[in-house]
Amino acid sequence: MGTPAVIVGGGFDDIRSRDLRFLEEAARLGELTVLLWSDAALAERIGVPPQFPFAERAYFLEAVRFVRRVVATDAWDAVPTGLDADIWAARDDNPECARLARRSGLAYRVLTGLEGFPEPASPPPATNRNKVAVTGCFDWLHSGHVRFFEEASGYGDLYVFLGNDKCIEGLKGKGHPLHPEDERRYVVGAIKYVTKAQVSTGSGWLDADAEMRALKPDVLVVNEDGDRDEKRAYYRELGIEYRVLKRAPAPGLPARSSTDLRGF
Repeated sequence: MGTPAVIVGGGFDDIRSRDLRFLEEAARLGELTVLLWSDAALAERIGVPPQFPFAERAYFLEAVRFVRRVVATDAWDAVPTGLDADIWAARDDNPECARLARRSGLAYRVLTGLEGFPEPASPPPATNRNKVAVTGCFDWLHSGHVRFFEEASGYGDLYVFLGNDKCIEGLKGKGHPLHPEDERRYVVGAIKYVTKAQVSTGSGWLDADAEMRALKPDVLVVNEDGDRDEKRAYYRELGIEYRVLKRAPAPGLPARSSTDLRGF
């Protein structure tokens, strides 16, 4: 008997840790396909236009390590014709979903135990590739961050060092971060371009000094708005190649800013 084919459906507008935990547990049942509602289907379901357009939602989901594929659907209450599946997974015991699963001949599973932020399983790093490091807060993860990780991972196995809560508050002020460090680590680690996500232990812009010295990365990648002369000098002293990326969204997607999304 082969690996079961699992489907979940939804709009996945503004993907957060709760969505990723659901997808992770659904993927434990088999190969996971996400039926992603179109903008029109999502608007019909929730009564307002989505915050993020379909292309952006699909791009994000396709970068999630638990998801095998994303299939567009214009109907939130139907399984596309010709889609082979064995299990319909849901996060709540929803009578509509249960009826849809039965009508489609699928087993219906309601997933529980979605609390906490485990370490996402990731493939071991390749021994013949560079080690690449990036640092940041990554508080409201969006498609711009995913694109940054995608581009940075082109230089080798990607290690992401996230500022700890105390450090972020000291740098950005009260109200930051919105999400605690364990949650931010989990969300970043759920992106397939990331080899490992780790919370740094220091403070200030050198908060990851101890982690950098332990990892000894070959390359440090920053976005152009994070480029600083003092950073260049620091990494040059450590013998780490310093790469600056243009801050640009994935082709066809809008530019995103955590500050704009938060509103402060």
